Order: sequence, then C-alpha cells, then structure tokens
Amino acid sequence: MSEQLLLLLAEASWQTVYMVAASGIIGTALGLPLGVLLAITGRGEILQSLTFNRVAGAIVNATRSTPFIILVVAIIPFTRLVAGSSIGTTAAIVPLTVAAVPFIARIVETSIREVDPGLVEAAQAMGAAPRQIISKVLLPESLPGVVAGLTLTLVSLIGYSAMVGAVGGGGLGDLGIRYGYQRFRPEMMAAVVVILIAMVQIVQSLGDGLARKVNKRIL
Repeated sequence: MSEQLLLLLAEASWQTVYMVAASGIIGTALGLPLGVLLAITGRGEILQSLTFNRVAGAIVNATRSTPFIILVVAIIPFTRLVAGSSIGTTAAIVPLTVAAVPFIARIVETSIREVDPGLVEAAQAMGAAPRQIISKVLLPESLPGVVAGLTLTLVSLIGYSAMVGAVGGGGLGDLGIRYGYQRFRPEMMAAVVVILIAMVQIVQSLGDGLARKVNKRIL
C-alpha cells in the first residue's frame, strides 16, 4: 500500500475518532439527564409526571425506531442549521448525536430502574430531597450499568460513522466506499475493516474495564 493511501487511512481514522468522540460526549451530556428524568417521572417514582414521561418516551421511541440512514436524510435541514452544511465530518456529528441521545437516555433509565427500591425508600425515610436521592443513590448505584451502556453506544456510533460516510460524512466509511469499493481496491477495504474492528475492540475493552472498576459489588 502506497504512502499516500496510508496517509488517507490515518486522516480517515482521525475523522472517525473525532466524529465518535464528539457525538458521544454531546450525546451523553443530553441523554444522561433525559434518562434520569424518564426514570424519576414514571408512575410511582420520586417526581411522578406521567404527561412528561409519556411525551418524552414517545419522542425517544420514535427516534430510536428510525433507521439511521433515513434519520441522516430526514434531518438534513436541521444539520444545515446547526453545522452550516449537511456534508463533511463536522456535519456528520449532528445526526450521530441525534441517534445517540435517545439510545443513551433509555440505557440510563433502565440502569436507574434496576437500583434497589429499598435504597430509595431508606433515603426518603431519612428526609433526603429528590436531588439528593438522584446524586447520592440513583446515579452511584446505576453507574456500572450506565458505563456498560455508554460503551455499547460508542461501539454503535463507530458503526454509524461508517454509514454516514456513504452520504459524504467523511471518515473510514467514506474512504472504504470511494477508494475500496468504487476503485476496486480490496486491500483498502480490508484495511478499513481491520481498523474499525480494532476501534471496537479498544472501546469495548476499556469500557468493560471501567465498568468493573466502578462496580462496588465486585470485590
């Protein structure tokens, strides 16, 4: 493989890391509080609000059920509004983030709902306010599940970033299509696949290690 193609691989790999990292950070910043709200506003929860819970849940479900490639096309006007363009690596962060937020929200909601209700009842009996219950009980106890879920989200975003390359998003997916598929260079396609697999393995290993580290139930 020529030096020029190696440079293209390096650049595309950096673009993929940039897209996944940025959308993962923004998605977590938005999805985490949304997931907490979904968990604590359900029936019988500490801040019950069934109207909010149902409306927010319906929006999350609708976004999650939309195939990613269709979502990319459907929100092109929104992408242009936010990023100034619908093409390019930075623009690709918008649909990746939109896809990540509801995914993360449901993961956080599920992890919080798995917290022992007895812990919440004990905190309430001691006079803890809802904010204290969230910060001192729900989030710490659900942290291992949240970390594992965020790891799964990053792995999914790596796959999504390859798909977004098909519509001008840049990254390894774009490189594999333009130089591997369209120019009949199987070695380039193979290199892209190997790098994507390596990224997934690295993210999964780091995420699993962190989840074990924050799990207080593992001695």
